[in-house]
Amino acid sequence: MLLPEAVDALSALAHGHRLGVFRLLVRAGADGLPAGEIAREVGVLPNTLSTHLTILGHAGLIQSRREGRSVIYSADYDGMRGLLGFLVSDCCAGRPEICAPLAEVAQSCCDR
Repeated sequence: MLLPEAVDALSALAHGHRLGVFRLLVRAGADGLPAGEIAREVGVLPNTLSTHLTILGHAGLIQSRREGRSVIYSADYDGMRGLLGFLVSDCCAGRPEICAPLAEVAQSCCDR
């Protein structure tokens, strides 16, 4: 990921509702969630949610697919990994103890 893409992704996440939507979709997994359920869970109106989903999609953090009459949204895990990789790529500077706690956090989240 390059700086402009990272700025777009971080800007997209720099809003409470969008961050909430993204975290919800990460937890939902590859199956994703329909827009109506996302709106209820996050507590936003459908037209406002549509704007948030568009911003997150343009930032490469979520993706959508049509299933019948529903649109299902899911986290774009490649986009998420790209952003996280960008954020930590210069982290260690030859000192792995700086970033080691991040690996522990990731492992503890996956062990739940």
